[in-house]
Amino acid sequence: MVKKGIKQLIAEANEVIDSISAEEAIALSGNDNVTIVDLRDIRELYREGRIPDSVHAPRGMLEFWVDPDSPYHKPVFATGHRMVLHCASGWRSALAAQTLVNMGVENVCHIDSGFKGWKDAGGDTETVEKK
Repeated sequence: MVKKGIKQLIAEANEVIDSISAEEAIALSGNDNVTIVDLRDIRELYREGRIPDSVHAPRGMLEFWVDPDSPYHKPVFATGHRMVLHCASGWRSALAAQTLVNMGVENVCHIDSGFKGWKDAGGDTETVEKK
């Protein structure tokens, strides 16, 4: 049986991470020193769209793409820019932000209401076409 459920994991993550509102994230979009990172599954992007100029990093690959010692490292994660993570509703991104904090990554936060909050706050979105 599960000894620590998702609610507790998310609560613990929220104690150590920086959370921002969708409105704050919208204000940061377009800033050259900010990288918005979309953690959702590619099928979610096809179905719901994405934030323009965001970087898609599937949740399962984030640690590998961020770590410069990983064979899967992506240079976009070594810029030193503020990373604004998001998922659909803020749960996966809270856990991902906690993981990056535990890895020693600085200047990382997440959108507490996720992509849904972004859309509800009037943030721009764009369609993602299947390849």
